[in-house]
Amino acid sequence: MTTPKRTNLIGLSEAELMELVQEMGEPGYRGRQIYHSIYARKILEFSRMSDLSASLQRELAGKFCLALPSLCSQRRSADGAVKMLLSLEDGQKIECVYIPEARRDTLCISSQVGCAVGCTFCATGTMGLRRNLTAAEIVGQPLFAAASGMVPRPAFNIVMMGMGEPLHNFDAVMKAVRLLSDPAGMAISHRKITVSTSGVVSGVRKLARQPVVPNLAVSLNASDDRTRSELMPLNRKWKIEALLDACREFPLDSRRRITFEYVLLGGVNDSPEDARRLARLLRGLPAKINLIAWNFNPDLGFVVPEPGRVQRFKEILQEKGFSTFLRKPRGADIYAACGQLALQR
Repeated sequence: MTTPKRTNLIGLSEAELMELVQEMGEPGYRGRQIYHSIYARKILEFSRMSDLSASLQRELAGKFCLALPSLCSQRRSADGAVKMLLSLEDGQKIECVYIPEARRDTLCISSQVGCAVGCTFCATGTMGLRRNLTAAEIVGQPLFAAASGMVPRPAFNIVMMGMGEPLHNFDAVMKAVRLLSDPAGMAISHRKITVSTSGVVSGVRKLARQPVVPNLAVSLNASDDRTRSELMPLNRKWKIEALLDACREFPLDSRRRITFEYVLLGGVNDSPEDARRLARLLRGLPAKINLIAWNFNPDLGFVVPEPGRVQRFKEILQEKGFSTFLRKPRGADIYAACGQLALQR
């Protein structure tokens, strides 16, 4: 006889948990207690939820589970970054990366198994899309990192820049954002959560209308449509002008800016004219520019840009008045840097 599969409570909102316990004949506030235990106290065993009766703990354990992605392996970089290979319930694998810094910690998480966008400079794109992650699997990554002690500080930043295009998995991503940012739960401010997109214009416009709006990062990577379409097939559907129009309409208060990510590829998009063209494109936008010297991958056919060209590119943007940063690669020696996540063991 097959044992009935228990429902996973990770990924349920406070309202959903309250409704669930009421269906069990319990008062709704028990759902609030369970929610607080999971997300605020990081308790993942019903028997340790001390504000619940022993009988309710047993009933919950018999019907439900609290299942997070499981750790298959982890690799530590010489610079302190840690790449985690996580297994999901169906056996699919994803990667997320812990990035420690002097003043803050950052967790880079995945939103899909693989990616359908197919950016030619990104190793994840070579996987294709295997499936979307559920809200439970998305929120389960930072919850695992926090509950296991992988991220030692109670407060950390979350960037959805791992495997996948977050705006292709919109509903699950936004539910995860709400769970992560809920003051009654994990209480990670929406200002510390960044959703990165390759340029899904419809998703950017939809994101702008959400009650909780995280930071927006846009992977631009070219200053003209021809080059961008060659690097990022998505540009054939949504041109740069349409993408930037959506960015201009994105709701920002006076202290927030959109981050534009620009991967510099040697001899492709790293010329001084590219920099000047990029400055013209972004003129008037509340923008911060992150430059990323391409992280080497022998299978993708690109060249790491020369340091002098990278520096000149940065100087031109700064001369034009843009806050421009050269992102230091973290975890490149373990294939954990930007664009390198592709399940290499």
